[in-house]
Amino acid sequence: MADQLGDLTRTHTCGALRAEHVGTPAVLLGWVHRVRDLGGVTFIDVRDRDGISQVVVRDNDELMPIAKRLRSEYVIGVSGVVQRRSDDTVNAKLATGEVEVLAREIRVLNEAKTPPFQISEDAPVSEEVRLRYRYLDLRRTRLQQNIGLRHRVAMATRRYFDAKGFWEIETPILTKSTPEGARDFLVPSRAHPGEFYALPQSPQIFKQILMIAGTDRYFQIARCFRDEDQRADRQLEFTQVDVEMSFARPESIYELIEPLMQQLFKEIGRDISIPFRRMAYAEAIARYGSDKPDLRCGLEIVELSDLFADSEFRVFKQIVAGGGVVRGFAVPRGNSYTRSQLDVLVDQAKQMGFTGLIWVRPGEPPLSSVKAIGAPSLGAALTRAGASSDDLLLMAAGAGEATSKLLGQLRLHIAKKENLLDPETFTFLWVNDFPLLEYHEDDGRWYSMHHPFTSPREEDVERLESDPGSVRAKAYDLVLNGSEIGGGSIRIHDSALQARMFKRLGISDEDAKARFGFFLEALEYGTPPHGGIALGVDRIVALLAGESSIREVIAFPKTANAIDLMAGAPSPVDEKQWRELHLRQQK
Repeated sequence: MADQLGDLTRTHTCGALRAEHVGTPAVLLGWVHRVRDLGGVTFIDVRDRDGISQVVVRDNDELMPIAKRLRSEYVIGVSGVVQRRSDDTVNAKLATGEVEVLAREIRVLNEAKTPPFQISEDAPVSEEVRLRYRYLDLRRTRLQQNIGLRHRVAMATRRYFDAKGFWEIETPILTKSTPEGARDFLVPSRAHPGEFYALPQSPQIFKQILMIAGTDRYFQIARCFRDEDQRADRQLEFTQVDVEMSFARPESIYELIEPLMQQLFKEIGRDISIPFRRMAYAEAIARYGSDKPDLRCGLEIVELSDLFADSEFRVFKQIVAGGGVVRGFAVPRGNSYTRSQLDVLVDQAKQMGFTGLIWVRPGEPPLSSVKAIGAPSLGAALTRAGASSDDLLLMAAGAGEATSKLLGQLRLHIAKKENLLDPETFTFLWVNDFPLLEYHEDDGRWYSMHHPFTSPREEDVERLESDPGSVRAKAYDLVLNGSEIGGGSIRIHDSALQARMFKRLGISDEDAKARFGFFLEALEYGTPPHGGIALGVDRIVALLAGESSIREVIAFPKTANAIDLMAGAPSPVDEKQWRELHLRQQK
C-alpha cells in the first residue's frame, strides 16, 4: 500500500520557490515530472499546476533507494531545504530555475501506471487518445495554463459586472421546448408521462422576463445546449456570458462590452484600444464577403461593376445589365505567382463554388486570363483595386451577395496561404444592421436571422409584411479576427409587435400561445425597452490562448462526433430506466 500523507503539509507550490527562499525549509506535494539518476546523485522534477521544482538527493543512503524507484506521475511529498543551484546548472527556462530542494524526506503517496503518452513533453498525441485519457492530458502544462486562463477570465468577468451594478442570477436548466433554429435536447419527465423538459439553448426568454420583473441589470456565466453538428468552434454544451439590461440602446451595449474586453485581454498582458470599429452587415458582405470578417489581412473586395457596364467582354456586360456585379480584390505580391500556381488557384476557386475566376497581372498592357477583356477596362479595375505592379487582381461576377461571399472565402484562403493573419494582432469589429429575417427556399418561409425576439429598426417596421427582406434588425455581433465571439440585440418589448413577428414567421396564434404564452402575457404587464448580448466564453478563451479549437480550453469536451471518450457517453440505459420514464425503444 502507498505511503500516506501523514503530517506533510505543503509550504510552497512547485512554481513558487525563488532565490529569496534559500536556507528555508520547504514541503512540496505533487507529481514526479522527470527523474535523472546520475549514480551518486538523483534529480527529481516535481510538478503541480503552478510549475516545476527540482529536488536533489545526494549523500543520503536512506533516501537514495526511494528516489531510484520513482517513476513519472508517481504522487510524492518531499521535505527538505531550499538551496541555490550552482551557476552552471541554473535553468533560465523555469521560474524556479535558480534554486532546488535538498531532500530530507520523500514519501510515495501513490504509484502510477505508465501513461499512454508523455506528460512531461508536449509531443503530438492523437486527439482520440488525449480525450480518452483526458485526466492525464489535463496535467500537461499547455492545458493547465489554458484552464487557468479560463478561470481568470470568469473571475474578471464577475468582478467587472458586479462593479457595474449587474446581478448574477441563475436561470432554469430544465425548461420548456420552444424549437426555433437549432435542435433542443429533450429530457423526459418521470412524473408527467409523455411530457418533456428541454435543456436551454440560451437563457433568452428568462433574461427578458427578468427585465420585466424589474431586475434592471442581469448577467450569468451560463451553460447552454444545442443538438447540432460539431466543429472546431462548436460543442453540444457550451458556456456564454449572458447579459441583459433595461433601457438599453445598441450604444449602451457597445460601451458596456468594450471595456470588458480590455479587462479580459489584460489577462494575457495585452492592451487593446476602444472604441471598436462598427460596420453594417451589408458593407461587411460587400467589402469582405462575410458577416464576421477578419480585418487583419486587408484584401478588401472592391466594386468593379460600373467599369464593365459597357465592356466589350459580353459575359460581364450581361451580368451587370441583369442586376449582377463584378467584384474583386488585389493580392499583395501576387504578380510573382507562376502560371501553374494560378491554375491551382482557379481550380481551388471552382471547388469553392466559383463558376469562373479571372486573374489580371499589372503591366503595359495588363495580362488577363480572359483575352476578350480590353486593356482599358483591366487598367481601370487594377487602379480601383489599388493594385501595385507587384500585385495580382482576382475578379468574379454574379449575384451581389453570393459573389462577395465566394470572394470572401477566397480572400481567407489566400490570407492563410500567404501568412497574412498575424496571430499577435487582435482586430475587433461590431457588425450591426443585420437583416431581421432570411428566406429559406427549401420550405418557402421566413426565419429570424438571430431569434424571434429581436427588435426591427423603427423606420423599417412598416415593411414587416410587405417587404420583409428589407427590414433591418437592431442586432449586433462582436467579431474578433474573423470569429464571432458575441451576438445580441435590442429586444421587442411591445406585445403587439411580438405577435406580428410570430405571424411573419408563420407561427399561428395557437402555436405562439402554446410555445410562448407565458412570455407573451408577461409582455403585457409593463415591459421596459431592453437589450443584451451573449459572449462565447469558449471562443474568447481560445483566442486569448492562441488555440485554433475550443476543445483546447474546455476541461472535458466532446469529440467531433459528439462523444465523451473518457466517460463513454452517450451510452445505453437499462430497461428499468426506460419503464420509469414511460418510454419504449423503437425496434
